[in-house]
Amino acid sequence: MIRWMLKDDLDAVAELEQLSFSIPWSYENLEQGLSNGLDQYLVWEENGMAAGYINFRILAGEGEIERVAVHPLLRGRGFGRKLMEAMVEYASGQGVRDITLDVRVNNQTAINLYESCGFVKEAIRKDYYREPTEDAIIMWRRFA
Repeated sequence: MIRWMLKDDLDAVAELEQLSFSIPWSYENLEQGLSNGLDQYLVWEENGMAAGYINFRILAGEGEIERVAVHPLLRGRGFGRKLMEAMVEYASGQGVRDITLDVRVNNQTAINLYESCGFVKEAIRKDYYREPTEDAIIMWRRFA
């Protein structure tokens, strides 16, 4: 089930960060994002726990996906796609016409997911990521 993230989900989402990213966001970063009025968080709930989440922001009519994570034991079951689709539907309902994200050039699994959700590669940011240093692909989904 997809729902809005609650403060009670912070521990589980912080764990997803540790399991999913080389430079994870801290519990405090997540807590600030949840209350800052800019970030939006949806979680995939499985067996009463946040087993995946997506974080995005809407600014000046554009959306930016900042994080997508699914617990490693639950990957490949379509939860990431469902989170992406829910976010796109919500953003579209808020008047967003363009959504962007960045992804590591070597993260082919994520690239495939994003392309299947209508995102297109538009640019490269050289040496954008750290640990390890890697280029980022900038992708956009334009609703036109």
